[in-house]
Amino acid sequence: MALKSPISPKKPSNLIRLSLFWAILVFGILAFVAITSPHDNLKEVSISEVVSKANAGEITKIEIQGNDMKITPKGSDVPTEKSTKESTTSIYDQGLNKDAKTEVDIIPPSTTGDTIWNLAIIIIPVILIAGFFMFMMRQAQGQNNQALGFGKSKAKLYGQDKGRVVFDDIAGNDSAKQDLEEVVDFLKHPKKYEALGAKIPKGVLLVGSPGTGKTMLARAVAGEANVPFFSISGSEFVEMFVGVGASRVRDLFTKAKKNAPAIIFIDEIDAVGRKRGSGMGGGHDEREQTLNQILVEMDGFETGTNVIVLAATNRADVLDPALLRPGRFDRRTNIMLPERKDREAILKVHFKKKPADETVNLDALAAKTAGSSGADLANIANEAAIVAARRNAKKISNKDLTEAFEKVAIGPERKAKIMNEKEKEITAYHEAGHAIVGHVLPDSDPVHKVTIIPRGGTGGVTWFLPPEDSSYTNVYEFKDILARAMGGRIAEEIMYGKDGITTGAGSDLRKATEIARDMVIEQGMGTKLRDQVFHDDNGGMVFDKMTHDRPYGEETAKQIDIEVRNLVEEARIRAREVLVQNKKSLDALAKALLKEETLEEDRVVELLKDATLPKEAKLY
Repeated sequence: MALKSPISPKKPSNLIRLSLFWAILVFGILAFVAITSPHDNLKEVSISEVVSKANAGEITKIEIQGNDMKITPKGSDVPTEKSTKESTTSIYDQGLNKDAKTEVDIIPPSTTGDTIWNLAIIIIPVILIAGFFMFMMRQAQGQNNQALGFGKSKAKLYGQDKGRVVFDDIAGNDSAKQDLEEVVDFLKHPKKYEALGAKIPKGVLLVGSPGTGKTMLARAVAGEANVPFFSISGSEFVEMFVGVGASRVRDLFTKAKKNAPAIIFIDEIDAVGRKRGSGMGGGHDEREQTLNQILVEMDGFETGTNVIVLAATNRADVLDPALLRPGRFDRRTNIMLPERKDREAILKVHFKKKPADETVNLDALAAKTAGSSGADLANIANEAAIVAARRNAKKISNKDLTEAFEKVAIGPERKAKIMNEKEKEITAYHEAGHAIVGHVLPDSDPVHKVTIIPRGGTGGVTWFLPPEDSSYTNVYEFKDILARAMGGRIAEEIMYGKDGITTGAGSDLRKATEIARDMVIEQGMGTKLRDQVFHDDNGGMVFDKMTHDRPYGEETAKQIDIEVRNLVEEARIRAREVLVQNKKSLDALAKALLKEETLEEDRVVELLKDATLPKEAKLY
């Protein structure tokens, strides 16, 4: 739910104004021609016929103006015919008897039309030239205005409109709301704090994973406090011209102080707030100048201005230390991924305006979406509505919800992809290998679904879901994850031999290696390198390649490689022991997959009821 500022009507662009000018000019010329051009419905006759009728007494009057003649026949009061005589002779020279009873009225030629045309020839070009110069001057003036406003802030002001967001509109994030309630209370009752000599933090840094609701919480602070809210992205400060970013920072803070109490919200502040001297940013110091100006403005607030800066980032580790010191962003609010009850509350918010039938079970979906952010849940709700609309349903069903969840989590089904029988068989044994190893090992998550229908970029999927939310992962759980990741490749080896393995296990092996390396380098879970962490965060660009300065030597790097290799090899051995012990279950599960293509959790448990853990297996 976004706040909307009052939008003023857009002025027509220069192209529209120029088009209107030309349209009016052309219309005026056409109108002029239409007005000045003679209009009549007289019948055209030849001069000889006019003369013969006049001599015979059938014409009462002939009006001559120049070479044009209008003829009024006998018995009529108005002309009904017209003709043209030769310019060098009179009508009498062309045969009209002077004794004829026809009245000949010679009218002097009118010079009004010629005068108007002569004036038009002079005036119209002058108007065109003047219009062209006016257009060019307006263009130049517009460019000048843009140049003068180049250093102005592009922040959007969200005022006290009806669509403002408040804390009640946001489900979950209760701890973050509590931290921000102090900011709201200060903006509402600043004198209460000032009387006790308390100073509210000048900056609050919102840190969280993408999609956790950092921007929405910042808007809710402004909505609760009912104060102006200036929103800008960190990238909008930086331009190709040095000094523009610093100028925009000054202008932004000046506007906020004039509207105090107010909130300045800088989204993705890591775009300008990275550590100075890191070499990032294209080799120029524009970002550093912008950052320096932000630091100065935040530390130079006058007493009683009541301007608070909120900023959001998902990369707090790359921010300059000067931003995080007391007096600037001296308060940090961590916005965590929602827990189960929060996920259910978020889903209820997103389904509030979506028609759903009685089969929809949001609690079950909340249980299956561990690790999902608020944005992920919003996407699932939207996909469910799309799936229901595609089948022309009036309400969303639980089947639609499940399909949407699986589409977002593991990718859409690619039923159009055609696999031959051999490929299907290999895929079935591969996925069955994952499922059996994960099912048998004691610290693995239970199997949720197994399918040989291609989804996303994979040929099949074995999906494991944790039974409950967990904040930590121990060594046993990591090793079971590694073993079940190796289960697909080992199943292929058992069924088709070592030379019969395929590329289907490529992503599994890559993931296993990444997990093993993370265990050793980031979590200190190695054997000889136990409790040692070799975190590497700094990197730079050299010849379009990312380079890293490793915080350890060659001997340690060699030992890390050995530790990773041992972990992967241990996972291979454990997976092989489980699959050799449960060869019958492997065949049964693979045949069921070939027949049914997709097996749900209950069906997998039924097929693997006889699968057991080998007595001599190397568990850890």
